[in-house]
Amino acid sequence: MLEKENHIAQHQTGHNSGVIHSGIYYSPGSLKARLCTRGSALLIQYCQENGIQYESCGKVIVATRRSDLPRLDALYHRGLANGTTGLERLGPDGLAEVEPDVFGLAALYVPSTGIVDYRSVADSFADDVVRLGGSLRTNSPVSSIHLGEHEARVGISTGPTIRTRFVVTCGGLQADRLAAMTNGPRSPKIVPFRGSYYVLGGGAERLVKGLVYPVPDPALPFLGVHFTKQMSGEVWAGPNAMLAFAREGYRRRDVQARELIETLTYPGLISLASTHWRSGVREFGLEFSRRRYAAALRELVPDIEPRHLLRGPSGVRAQALAEDGRLLDDFWIDEARRAMHVRNAPSPAATSSLALALEIATRVRKALLAERRPLTRPPRKAAVT
Repeated sequence: MLEKENHIAQHQTGHNSGVIHSGIYYSPGSLKARLCTRGSALLIQYCQENGIQYESCGKVIVATRRSDLPRLDALYHRGLANGTTGLERLGPDGLAEVEPDVFGLAALYVPSTGIVDYRSVADSFADDVVRLGGSLRTNSPVSSIHLGEHEARVGISTGPTIRTRFVVTCGGLQADRLAAMTNGPRSPKIVPFRGSYYVLGGGAERLVKGLVYPVPDPALPFLGVHFTKQMSGEVWAGPNAMLAFAREGYRRRDVQARELIETLTYPGLISLASTHWRSGVREFGLEFSRRRYAAALRELVPDIEPRHLLRGPSGVRAQALAEDGRLLDDFWIDEARRAMHVRNAPSPAATSSLALALEIATRVRKALLAERRPLTRPPRKAAVT
């Protein structure tokens, strides 16, 4: 396992909201729907077996306008199709029993949604790799990948070249660049979107018991600003979603000129911006106005005020974007003879991680068996994260 940072989980895994998703949002039959539902169960079982704290706190998805009601109903039927367990429709009185301070015309209660600290999960995964005979090399940024007739060679900026029979890359914010090292397709390209959270303070944290989400806009892959309980007991509000000025730009002042120019001149982003510019303006306003952020949150919890919002963490979502401006909604995996590239793995990838790993392992095994060469010893595999 090769990791370019000095420790694992320094990017998306360590900067997300810590939700164990139920699988309700995703198109039936998609990789996300299948792997999230299975992955959630596997993750909870893994936490139980390895002493990792988690909480099945449940979630409400709330319709605050009449126009939300048909989409809420569609979500209910999608959840049933995806095997989401325990779904319950709530009216205003039922919502008040679950979340007394939340306003809504109707809601879906999703009891199978939970929370966990994914840094702890990732650390446990890393321990498993070593315990099972593998190795984890940090401070090992990949500089090249060469796919030969009988082996693959992975160049490391800080060490010797690794020779292996198969390479799996899952590089998040760098996923398309890793794929390009093996002449993978130029599209989809990773476009970074930064999301900022606030932490509720001033007593407002008592207004939210679990997870509170709006009905999402089906045209966008983002779920809208929402409330997320943390394992620490904090309640986070957010995130918004605006273009990051660097692939790993977690702060407003983080700017990488070359990366920004590359992103701004990408035809896919130009097409996306021309279609969804109003949403972009709204997200920009949320980023720089605590008052506007509080107003957006008051649609769900009317008693939220700007003084309740304390500046919190931020994360960067690695969103794959096609050249025609389509935001890829599903997981995306490219396959070559000696390499496999996970090109798009945003939320719910953390929830789906174990199921996604099984999917990748099955495909790798199939590719190795297709060589029809007898194996005298287990094949070596290099995974790039």
